[in-house]
Amino acid sequence: MAFFGLFALQHRGQESAGIAAANGETLNVHTDMGLVTQIFREPDFYPLTGNMAIGHTRYSTMGSSLLCNAQPILAEGIQGKLALANNGNIINASQLKAQLQDEWNCTFSSTTDSEVLALLLANASGANWEDRLFYCMRQVEGAFSMVALTHDTLMAARDPLGIRPMCIGKLNGGWVIASESCALDHLGATYERELEPGEVIIIDKQGFHSATWTGAQGRRALCVFELIYFARPDSILDGQLVHSVRQELGAQLAREHPVDADMVIGIPDSSTAAAVGYAQESGIPYSEGLVKNRYVGRTFIEPEQRLRDLGVRQKFNPLTEVIKGKRLVVVDDSIVRGTTTPHVVSLLRRAGAAEIHMRVCAPPIKNPCYMGVDMASRQELIAANQSVEEICQTIGADTLGFLAVDGLMKVVGGTRGGFCDACFTGNYPVPVQLELTKLVLEENGSGTLD
Repeated sequence: MAFFGLFALQHRGQESAGIAAANGETLNVHTDMGLVTQIFREPDFYPLTGNMAIGHTRYSTMGSSLLCNAQPILAEGIQGKLALANNGNIINASQLKAQLQDEWNCTFSSTTDSEVLALLLANASGANWEDRLFYCMRQVEGAFSMVALTHDTLMAARDPLGIRPMCIGKLNGGWVIASESCALDHLGATYERELEPGEVIIIDKQGFHSATWTGAQGRRALCVFELIYFARPDSILDGQLVHSVRQELGAQLAREHPVDADMVIGIPDSSTAAAVGYAQESGIPYSEGLVKNRYVGRTFIEPEQRLRDLGVRQKFNPLTEVIKGKRLVVVDDSIVRGTTTPHVVSLLRRAGAAEIHMRVCAPPIKNPCYMGVDMASRQELIAANQSVEEICQTIGADTLGFLAVDGLMKVVGGTRGGFCDACFTGNYPVPVQLELTKLVLEENGSGTLD
């Protein structure tokens, strides 16, 4: 079950993966580098016995892409042994690591903030796991949606701002917790709800227990980029189907940046829904114009620029007979580094497109993310260094239009509102060190790089 759940969440990370399982007495883990289907073969499941398991697909936002950083992370402390997997970024990881080393003599075998979180929980004070999880919430700054496993207890916790997604469902009298509801669908589980910000869940032989940290102030800061790009379109986030949100983003984009054209195409797959929305709102026919090689991963979350460039060149092929001589509206979900877009524009030009009008259903990304999306440094963000007119020239389009922040927020309003839009506005939901990098736990001389 954990394997198939991870398979459904492969889009969230392609560097490494792992599963930990517990049977009431023992706790075992298997991790490796690569995709879920590459890592696990039938013999790998033999040690993973029991009635509880957690799993993780990694996309590095703190710590290099190394086997020692693969999750779930095993940790041992005064509360015994546990395995932990986390989605997010602990922005005060360096300070917490120093505290764990100085006060509790903890040793570290990785360079990831998830090990800091694991050791903090394994050594946390408190009469029970609820108290210990709340202790961690008081100590930790940043974003986390985490699951943890001891030999007899399954735990989950979402940070007090709910920055990264997390939901829960029921299956055959048991429980399933996942970053996105699409994983529940693939397992045949019944979707129950999203975890509340600051909520912890404990599942053990006594059953299901939920509690919310009193320090959660009711503020919400779900990462809006999840709705724009990161999450799968068949997932529910903030009470909304992601596909429907993206379609409405495209419609809003058409209202903000109309253009006289013959055809609307999307850059598959994450922009397809937005392109359909643009076409419906504008009255311009929609068509497929690019074919995507389904076996090339998501170039945005490749850990190195060289791999991104190579992936982009193999990723798309134009339908020349469809787009030749046409004035195209090309809808994309975002422009981050500006790596993919010039290549796509060049492909369409060579295929005979008469005009190319780029429309982006996100505002210009001008600020790095410190909350769990690897936006790279400000120097690498094209919109942080160029105006819209300059970006248009750089990518080789005839015109370029970005969705406005107000237009984005109008669409994603959500059931209760509250989003992190710092990558567009610079308004971070918690104070951050603007020089913080994903290698911070390596740069200070700690961790293992072998």
